Amino acid sequence: MNRKPEDLIPELQQHRRVILGHEPTPIDRLTRLGQDLGIELWVKRDDCNGLAFGGNKVRQLEYYLGPGVEKNADTVLITGALQSNFVRLTAAAAAKLGWQAHVQLEERVPSDDQLYRKSGNIFLNNLLGAEISYFPEGEDEAGADRALDDRAEQLKSQGRRPYVIHLGLGSPPYGGLGYIRAAAETYAQVIELGNKPDYIVVPSGSGLTHAGFLVGARAIGWDVPIIGICVRRDQKSQTDRIRQRSNELAHMISRPGIITDQDIIISDKTLSPGYGKMNQPVKEAIEKTAQLEAILLDPVYTARTMAGLIDKVRTDAIPQGAKVLFIHTGGNPAIFAYQNAIESFS
Repeated sequence: MNRKPEDLIPELQQHRRVILGHEPTPIDRLTRLGQDLGIELWVKRDDCNGLAFGGNKVRQLEYYLGPGVEKNADTVLITGALQSNFVRLTAAAAAKLGWQAHVQLEERVPSDDQLYRKSGNIFLNNLLGAEISYFPEGEDEAGADRALDDRAEQLKSQGRRPYVIHLGLGSPPYGGLGYIRAAAETYAQVIELGNKPDYIVVPSGSGLTHAGFLVGARAIGWDVPIIGICVRRDQKSQTDRIRQRSNELAHMISRPGIITDQDIIISDKTLSPGYGKMNQPVKEAIEKTAQLEAILLDPVYTARTMAGLIDKVRTDAIPQGAKVLFIHTGGNPAIFAYQNAIESFS
């Protein structure tokens, strides 16, 4: 790929970036799964971007940690669910930078399963040397951020230089810049392949991957429909969130007004019974993708997103024969934490 994302969106250079992963990540064809569904299916492999099992949060952390480097931080704090990929990759980035990571785990998915509470990303957080604390609520973004701020003040009194990654709606969405960058990277790749997709399907959770990719695509004049599959909130709540985050990101690259309501396409049909909980479409997506393509998906984000893609095909929202690009955002360590849930679900 000859063209760099900054060639297409030069405003990205205004924001400090810390290089943590590999780019560009590959785009592979999923021939057998595509034939099974009756579409031409491709996958953008952001699970292969190099840092501690990879995933979409690598791109986000490159821009979240840029301001921390400028402030000469030596400690990073973040909050997330027990099996959060963001938390695991923050711990990994801290290790790579020589910082200390303080990670706060939220009780977002009620479960006494010891695999869920000790394996997967939690095991990796410990292995990476993170300090772990717990927050009792799973849907209190503001409260979780305040708890991080309180811990940061304690660390300052101990002589540390803490930097807090705030993920609530009141904080700048630096991480979305990583997916503005990813959209430009992806566009250059599909042009080089000579195979532009008719649709792109992406997880929609915190919203920065979805909103960032959408803003990046529109900033370069790429009008491909980008379908966000809800992994945490219902369609209405997520639509409001993507609208806000998209507008914020568009301003951050000096492109206000480039996103309209018609650009925001969201489905929550595979969300029930809620964040991090199994359902039949998610199990089918895990098994079908593994057995037809040897691609591993996690129950929280990527399998739910693939389930949403499959639903769109089966309901003709994505027509037969269409070219579809699936954004694989990683999360593979969670497979081990969800082993019992996957095996016991019927």
